[in-house]
Amino acid sequence: MRRSLLVRLIAVSALVAVCAIAATAWLAARTTTGAIRQEQGQVFADDGTIYQGLLGYAAAHPNWDGVGKVVTTYAEGTGRRVVLATPKGKVIASSDADPGRLPPQPSVVIDPLSVDPGLGVQSTPDRIDPAAVGPYALPQDEKAKLSGIAQRVLRCVQERGSLGSIEFSSGGHPRVVAQDPFALSRCNGATLEQPTDTEQAALDKLSDLVNACLGRSDKSAPAAQLSLSWTFVGPETGATDTTTQNCVTSARREQLTPYVAPAAWLYITENGSDQPPSGFTLSSDNQVRLAEVAGAILVLTVVATGLASIRLIRPLHALTGAAQRMEAGEAGARVKVKGKDEIARLTRAFNDMSEAREKLETARKAMVSDIAHELRTPLSNIRGWLEATQDGVSRLDDELVASLLEEALHLQHIVDDLQDLALADAGALRVHPEPIDANSLLTQLAAAHTARADAAGVRLVVQPMADPAVTADPVRLRQAIDNFVSNAVRHTPRGGSVTVRATRVDSDVVFSVADTGVGIAADDLPHVFDRFWRADKARTRGASGGSGLGLAIVRNLAAAHGGTVSVQSTLGAGSTFTLRFPAAGPPE
Repeated sequence: MRRSLLVRLIAVSALVAVCAIAATAWLAARTTTGAIRQEQGQVFADDGTIYQGLLGYAAAHPNWDGVGKVVTTYAEGTGRRVVLATPKGKVIASSDADPGRLPPQPSVVIDPLSVDPGLGVQSTPDRIDPAAVGPYALPQDEKAKLSGIAQRVLRCVQERGSLGSIEFSSGGHPRVVAQDPFALSRCNGATLEQPTDTEQAALDKLSDLVNACLGRSDKSAPAAQLSLSWTFVGPETGATDTTTQNCVTSARREQLTPYVAPAAWLYITENGSDQPPSGFTLSSDNQVRLAEVAGAILVLTVVATGLASIRLIRPLHALTGAAQRMEAGEAGARVKVKGKDEIARLTRAFNDMSEAREKLETARKAMVSDIAHELRTPLSNIRGWLEATQDGVSRLDDELVASLLEEALHLQHIVDDLQDLALADAGALRVHPEPIDANSLLTQLAAAHTARADAAGVRLVVQPMADPAVTADPVRLRQAIDNFVSNAVRHTPRGGSVTVRATRVDSDVVFSVADTGVGIAADDLPHVFDRFWRADKARTRGASGGSGLGLAIVRNLAAAHGGTVSVQSTLGAGSTFTLRFPAAGPPE
């Protein structure tokens, strides 16, 4: 895997796809779960509202007549379909004109005498709806009488500095609730705890029903109180509190049955659906579907990444092959460029590098050939004369020694020039600038070349500058101008002239050497400063007297001083070589 970019790309894309699928699934599950919980909570609240409303109707009415309007109101308010039916399936009321086929099980049973505690409806411990008061409902005259008593008691309690309020039971019986029970006792609050005639009659009937359930005589029956608690009157019997409570519950239901609507089945469904609403379940089928979708996405990701990676890697393979061919010795290895992306730019850069390397290799081969040619002539001359002397053909006299010395000096000159070029190529060609007098340097130059110029029949003219103070390396500057003057004298015919002048142009100093020699053709001017270049390829260095490296060295010396060199020439009219660099010395 470490060696294959394709495998790594596919592995990374697969990992990203798996993480994306997992994150998306997790987020979708969280979001869906939250939405479902919220929806289920709203559904539960709506179902509770419908149940409480119909339960209250059943507790206050002896039958279901007129419940249709109530069902329609709740259906419109909650957006649900509400159907009320008997346990045998006969529809009592429905929010739809055609309720259709009812579900096999109801949503809840509406029975005020057996309240379902799971829907948040308050009830008594015997699960009877407190709103089912039946015979305990007070008539208006008793309500008015008790309300007047309650108001007097409340005022009395408040006058004694205690807080209080009036509460009403489902049957309309008032009672005063006070913060200070002593104030309530002094204000005769207990009178409101006594049952009215209507309530007492209902309690007596309830006592008879409980007594019948327990099978006891009147003397030993428990007496019912207003709060529906029980107190045994007479000697205790074997009846337990549980038995009594069961009989009380049974008696209360029997007493209230004629006053409440019979039990009915309530169906609550979504509009247009015969099934009750259900929550989201991640079934086995759903899990298989999710796995199939995730697998398909993963396969698609791997295939797409593989195809894209192949297109990405193909040019890289081509680059690798070209680099290997170049390593094997093919200097001109190239790669076809397609597109404009990063790899295309890399391919172009490789082709440019290959082309530059090919040119460099060609130049290197030419330079090696030129160096061999330049060294061969003086070495051949030296060897020839030495062999002739050894064989007795020639005699080692002063003239021969002078000739051999001249050839050795020529070899030394070539080696020194090669060393300077090697330093320049390595970036180690250093100059040591210092303040100098340019006119003094020109005077020394004229003195060094006057004898040679006179011998060649060439007039040497030096024009000094007005402000000769410059900063430069005196040795390297002398070497550069000396090369210009030597070449000018060498290529100027008898009767011609060579003019050396120094001037200031802005903040630069310009040295120029102009001759009236043979000149240089326009096609050859761009190559004048190349290594081992010569206009006449048939001429040898021995004939011209140079190494062919001087002008290339001058160009590097000018660059080391922060300057440039240039040439202007007309074939048959002469040439002008110019060296220009800052008078204040090279930049730091």
